[in-house]
This record gives sequence, structure tokens and C-alpha cells, in this order.
Amino acid sequence: MTLENYKDLPAEIPVIKEKELIYPFMIIPIFLEEKEDIIAIQKAINDHSLIFVSIKDEPGTYGTIGTIIRKVTLPEGKVKILFQGLARGKIIEITDKNPTIAIVDKVASEPGDKKEVSALLETLKEHIVTLSELNPFFPKDFIKIIDSNSDADRIVDIIASSLKLPIEKGYELFKEINTKERLIKLIHFILEEIESIKLKNELSRKVMEQVQEANREHLLKQQLKLIQQELGMTNELEEEIKEYREKLEQLKPCMREDAYKEIKKQIDRLSRMHPDSAEATTTQNYIEWALEVPFCNYAKEDFSIEELQKRLDKDHYGLKKPKERIVEYFAAKELAKKRNEEFSGATLCFVGPPGVGKTSLANSIAKALDRNLVRIALGGLEDVNELRGHRRTYIGAMPGRIAQGIINAKEMNPVMVLDEIDKISRYRGDPTAVLLEILDPEQNTHFRDLYLNFDLDLSKVLFIATANDPSTIPAPLRDRMEMIFIGSYTPQEKFEIAKRYLIPQEAKKHSLKKSEVSISDAALREIIDKYTKEAGVRNLRRIIAKIMRKAALEILEGKEKVKVTLKNLKDYLEKGYYGIEAVEKKDKVGVVNGLAWTPVGGDVLKVEAVKYRGKGQVILTGQLGDVMKESAHIAFTLIKVLIDNKKIKVKEKSKEPIYYKYNVHIHVPEGAIPKDGPSAGITMATAIASIFSETKVKSDVAMTGEITLTGEVLPIGGLKEKLIAAYKAKIKKVLIPVKNYERDLDDVPEEVKEGLEIVPVKTIDEVLDHALVK
Repeated sequence: MTLENYKDLPAEIPVIKEKELIYPFMIIPIFLEEKEDIIAIQKAINDHSLIFVSIKDEPGTYGTIGTIIRKVTLPEGKVKILFQGLARGKIIEITDKNPTIAIVDKVASEPGDKKEVSALLETLKEHIVTLSELNPFFPKDFIKIIDSNSDADRIVDIIASSLKLPIEKGYELFKEINTKERLIKLIHFILEEIESIKLKNELSRKVMEQVQEANREHLLKQQLKLIQQELGMTNELEEEIKEYREKLEQLKPCMREDAYKEIKKQIDRLSRMHPDSAEATTTQNYIEWALEVPFCNYAKEDFSIEELQKRLDKDHYGLKKPKERIVEYFAAKELAKKRNEEFSGATLCFVGPPGVGKTSLANSIAKALDRNLVRIALGGLEDVNELRGHRRTYIGAMPGRIAQGIINAKEMNPVMVLDEIDKISRYRGDPTAVLLEILDPEQNTHFRDLYLNFDLDLSKVLFIATANDPSTIPAPLRDRMEMIFIGSYTPQEKFEIAKRYLIPQEAKKHSLKKSEVSISDAALREIIDKYTKEAGVRNLRRIIAKIMRKAALEILEGKEKVKVTLKNLKDYLEKGYYGIEAVEKKDKVGVVNGLAWTPVGGDVLKVEAVKYRGKGQVILTGQLGDVMKESAHIAFTLIKVLIDNKKIKVKEKSKEPIYYKYNVHIHVPEGAIPKDGPSAGITMATAIASIFSETKVKSDVAMTGEITLTGEVLPIGGLKEKLIAAYKAKIKKVLIPVKNYERDLDDVPEEVKEGLEIVPVKTIDEVLDHALVK
């Protein structure tokens, strides 16, 4: 059935709607599922009529008049037809619905000027060549079609169908009657396509320049990102960036301007990065760290001196002097606050041997102030960046320990313990200089962390330092701190601490009830005297924990109650004794009890001296330091002078002085342990005097003091620890310098003072008078 069979157009023919444009030259399958369309094609088949296919069924709509070559019935009521387009047509009038029947007329073209059409066709050919070069998928045989076809309208229809134009533009070209205008519009559409392809190629080139050597997967992700941006789609990173911006705006009222600008700048940078790049990961880590800083969170500063006093008394037994100093410090600080005055008090530094409660005192202060406690271990710290933070120049950089401490505390004014401040090393930079800035109220309001790259206000942070040996703290840093010395515990104090705190705490840790385990007082005193040597109670806690573990095993095996007594103590502990043993009761020549200070408390240090035939030389053994060696030579010279002055009687008769006939060997036992200090001066002098006068030294006498060439006894340090060690060793009499007696005796526990005869001495004569057996 052809168009020539119907000379009487316009005529009534069925109309079907199709979403895509169908051109007159096309033979194309059409799938139909609408009931009215199926009825329409069936009517056309029954009436042997043409059919009209258009995008709408309204008067004035342009479409294609054609015929049905074949019809195939499909499942579910669907139908497929093979449609052949014959000519363009136009709906004149709708005459019926369901199915749509319309009066359709053939549309005749207006050819226009042949020369103009020919020129436009040449121009079209040029642009077709350009388009085929840019688009490898565009058919390259259109030039032959143009050259071999004399119908310009047919050429326009063929090329337009291949361009896959949007329906609006395609329909605009389809309904145009004037051939010249149709060619102009087609050329315009081709030019738009050429520009579009060029733009796409340019974008692809720019993307390739950005990703450079990236692989195909990376390129696809980059293009996907661009597509998502164009479509308004968001990915996971964009959701996180949105959350970052919201949190930043919430914190903005609490933070300084430099912090806000830096964090905002990094969020903006992250939004422009590829989510899988290493730089994006580094930047995102920074943003998460920075937004964790608790800019708006401050602990309430409700403070009560009475509450602090109660908390210290509750958590710690003894320590009367340190507690008083702490309360006085905070009383002055509270008074300054109430009067709106600046408090310029130095940072507290608790100094003492390990295990005496330095860190736990800081913990009690934090509880009394109702603030979080942050502990920063400085022992072995050698890199300044550990405190100030690492610059963000590599993956793995982190904020410094100070910034991390504030982040972990989740408040801007925690109690921060700078633990073991005396053990800082120097390898990269000077950590001490950073600590000076941190502890200085004039500087710490603008402490800059190198990782965060903005200032932190540390003025509200309460810093508390701890140290074992204050002499190793650099002088400028020591000047910033107020030292509170916490000495060794006496056996009685250890006993009370164990009864009140250690035993209940360890029992609870090991899931033992109070009624299930007990340690007798005698057994506890035996543990303190024979199993511990330390100044504090850390090792005592470990020993009690060991007993509790054995007790837990016995309870689990069915025992109702575990009683640890002096008789069965060896069943729970090994036989090794580590305490300070009582001194020998036998008086000996050349053996003197000295007193020494060590980082773990005081100790009794025996000094031994012998003489043998020689030329007056001094031999020193026992791994002695330079200061102690000098004390030995001073003591030897002093004794020579006393012998010459007849103040020390020598039994052996000879023409030349006795000290020229003998060499003196001084030994301090436990040679594996380094020993140094001037306080053994009078001890060595007494030992040398004993061997030359052949007089025994009293075994129940101990002494400490520095000696001069003129025989004067000078003061020493660590008196409290030394006297406690003498008390533990059951010494009866202790000789100490007069100045120590006058200024340091108040710090010594009453229990120790009552158990010792403490004798102040001013000269070596007094020392020898008390020490040598008459």
C-alpha cells in the first residue's frame, strides 16, 4: 500500500502516538501496548488504509504518513508492527476518539532557490566532515548520501535522524516546510553539536592534565564526580564536609578568629579534593582533630578549701606538711579570684621518691576541683615536637601531647600532670624551652600547636609537675615551680596506709569480700620490715596483690576464709628478704655506719677501711663518684693533721709519722651500685681514725655530714630519708650536722625522732667522741 494509492488526501485515517520522531524514509518496528493504538492499527489493516504516526494527537500536529508492512502479536496483549514512512503529514481535524481518527493532509515542501539550496548543501558537507572527525561514532558515508541524492528534504531527514536531537529541536526541524530554512536549522544544530563535542574534549583534556598518570579507575571516579556535581548528587565525603561545616559554625562563638579561619580554610580545601587522594585523608584527619578541641567546654570552677582538705585527708594518710602547702597554695589562688586579681603563683611540683603518692595527690586535687585529670608522661621525652605538635607535612602527623591532653579531657581547663619532669632528654630541639612557655602565665594564653596551626589558651589549665630528683630539672624551669617535697614513709605510716587503703583496694580488685580475707598486724609489719625497701608503697601494694591472688585461688577451691598470719606468711610469699636489715651489734675497727640518700629513699651505707704496709697512699673502691673520692682524700688529710696534733693517739711507736708507713684502703660495699655525694665525709674520717688509733667504732651509731680540711661538719640533704633508714636499721644514735638539726628536724616524723637519739655535731672532734669506743 503506497501513498500513490490515495489521491484523495486529505482523508480520514487512524492516528497513533510515538515518543520518538519517525521520518518518512524510515522502516522501523513500533511496539504498542495502549489499547486505543492497537485498535487504530487494526482498523487501518481492516480498511487497507494508511496510518499517521505523531508525537501528539492534536490538530496542527506534524507527523509521518505511512503504512503497516507487518503486524505481530506479543504476550500480555502487546503488539509489534513494522512501519514504513512515506511522507510528512499534518492533522487537520480530529474526527473520532478511541481510537483517534483524524483528517490528515500531506505536507508539501517549498523548494526555494536552487542555488541557495546547493550552497547550503556544500556548507552542510563541510560541517559533516568536521563532525565525523570529532565524533568517531558519527556515520562517515553521509557525504556520499548528499552527493547521490537530489532531494534536499530527504538529506535533512536522514542526517537529522542520525544526530539524535532532543525531541523539541527535532520536531522544530521536522515541521519546517521551507527546504532552505530546514538546511539552515540543520547546519545550526550540527554547529552546536560540534561545539558541544569540542567542549567535552576540552573538559576531558583538563581532567587528564589534573590526574596525569592516574589509571582508568581514577579517571572514571573523577568523571563521576563531575557528573554528580552537575546532577546535584552528593557522596559520602560531601555529607561529612557538610557535618564539619555545621560543627564549625556551632563552635564559632567560642573559638578565636585564627582557629575559625584555619579550620574553615582546610574544610574548603577538602571540598575541592578527590576523596581517595592521600592529601584528602591527611586534611580530613586534621579537621577531625581540630573540631575535637573542646572550645566551648569548661569545668565549673566551684571550689571549696574545706572540700579540698577533706579529699586530701580521705585519700592520703600522713603527708601533713605537703597537704598544708597544697591547701595554702589553693587558698591564695581562691582569694585572688574572689578579689578579681591576677594569681601569679608558681606551678606546683611534687618532689619525692617513687610510690609516695605524687600523682595520686594530683588526682585528689582534680576530684576536689571537679575537673578531669590528664597525665602526660615526660620521662624520656627528647623531641620538642612531642609537646608542640608535628607540622602537617607528612601522613601520620599528630597534635602535641598538650593539645591531645585537652582533647582527651574534653574540657579547656583540666588538671594536667606533667609526670617525671626531671627526666626530659634533649635530642630534637629543647623540650624545656617549650615547657617554660607552657608554664608561664604571660605566654601560655597563646600557645601555638604546630599541627593545629592556631593558638590554644592554656591559662585556665591547672598544671602540676612531679619529679624524683629536682637537681636534674633545668634551673629556668625549676624557677617556674614551687617544690613540695614528699619524703619517705615510716614503717608505721606504711602500716596505716596498707590497713586503710591498700588491703581493701586490692581485695576489691581481686573480687574478694572483706569477710573472706584478712592479714594480721604482725604479718603486715613483717612484710613492711622484711619485704620492702622502697620509700613509697608501690612495691608493698604489689606484695599485697600477690597475697590476694593466692587467697582468691584458695577461696575458689572451697576455703571459706583466708587468714594470713606471721606463721603462714611464707606460704604466700617467697623467702627472699629485701628490707633494710638491722645493723650488727658487734663493734669493729674501721667499720662505720654511714647514711645515704637514694632516689628510692634512704639507706644505711657501711664504710670499711683497713691499713697495710705501704707509702701512705689511699685506695678507693666501691664505684665511688668524683665528689665522694674528694671527700675520702679530705678525710685522710684531716686525720693526718689530727695525728700530728696529738688529737688522735697512735699506739704504734715510730720515728716517722705512722701514715707514711701504711696505705689506706677504703671500700664501700655493693660495688655494682654507683655512689656519690659529700655526706660520707665524716663517715670516712671516722673509719680512718679508727684504723690508725686501733679503736673500735660503736656498731649502734650512724652518721652523715660533709667534712672540711679544718674539721668542720657541714650540712647535707635528704635528712628525713636518712633518719628513717637509720630507724629501720635499729640504730640507736645518729650524728648529724648542727645546721640540719636546727632547720630540718621538724620535717622528720615523730615516730622516728622518738626511736633515735639524734645528736648534733659541729666538728670532727665531737664525731669521734661519740663514735669511737673509749
